[in-house]
Amino acid sequence: MKSKVQMVLLALAMSAASASHAQSAWPSKPIRWIVPFPPGGPADLVTRIVSAKLAERTGQPAVVENRGGAGGNVGHEAAAKAAPDGHTVVFVVPAIITNPFFLKASIDPFKELAPVIHLDSAWMVLLANPAFPAATVSEVIAQARAHPGKVSCAASGALPQVGCEMLRSYAGADMIMVQYKGNAPALNAVMGGEVNLLFDLLNTAQGQVKSGRVRAIAATSAKRGAGPLGELPVISETIPDFELVTWHGVMVPAATPKDVVQKLNREIQWVLEQPEIRQRFADDGLDITGGTPQVFETLLKRDYSKYGRILVGAGIKPE
Repeated sequence: MKSKVQMVLLALAMSAASASHAQSAWPSKPIRWIVPFPPGGPADLVTRIVSAKLAERTGQPAVVENRGGAGGNVGHEAAAKAAPDGHTVVFVVPAIITNPFFLKASIDPFKELAPVIHLDSAWMVLLANPAFPAATVSEVIAQARAHPGKVSCAASGALPQVGCEMLRSYAGADMIMVQYKGNAPALNAVMGGEVNLLFDLLNTAQGQVKSGRVRAIAATSAKRGAGPLGELPVISETIPDFELVTWHGVMVPAATPKDVVQKLNREIQWVLEQPEIRQRFADDGLDITGGTPQVFETLLKRDYSKYGRILVGAGIKPE
């Protein structure tokens, strides 16, 4: 007869084997994609492109769930509370690391979520109403200095507000920060003349630029780029070191097993390498990045520090 010690050891071995099999069987059910923004926006569209291809790859359906609200924090919190089994992921943008500077209720992205992969990067563009009397960055700065408290900039979320604060800081003049619940209403406000300036994504703004409803002044990339509006000057040509590049990524609940995170990373990396996916991203002005979870973690920490200094310096306090 086996001793009690042997029986305990056997039970532990069987339990470990069962857990290992459960992990290696990922995915064993549909993968839930939380998008912390309303349907139809850039985040929603990119999520649906990636999740559909991943579903083909894994044989498990994708369930896209839009959980907008509080600058993305509603979706972030839902993801952080989800079962940490690799079957719930959350699509994230820089708001995941800037929200703690705006909202007291924000989750801690470094303790409650874990990075999976950095999907892509995209530069932004400084837009102006066509009637605004400034066609270059130097002229925008001159207007702000000549008319303190008169030039307005749409603070429509994480990076757009960071851009406004960076511009205001360099100009050394008071600028009006006008709050909007997203870039769509902010873009409409610029077109309607309610606000002078806006930092927006290239892929959402280029149609309005080409139609003449807004004027593109400069890009926020480190150097002039190719593709749509690639001929634009960049702000760093006037304001040294000015760079504002947004990104998309995927995270999971913090307790998700590391081997599952690695599998998710490898499978999504495969998706990003497919020619049709690369073309879809390029058409939308998105530069595919990919890489390991560690690479994405480094980006998160870098931007948290960089944008945090700007927001704290501007006197932003969590509400």
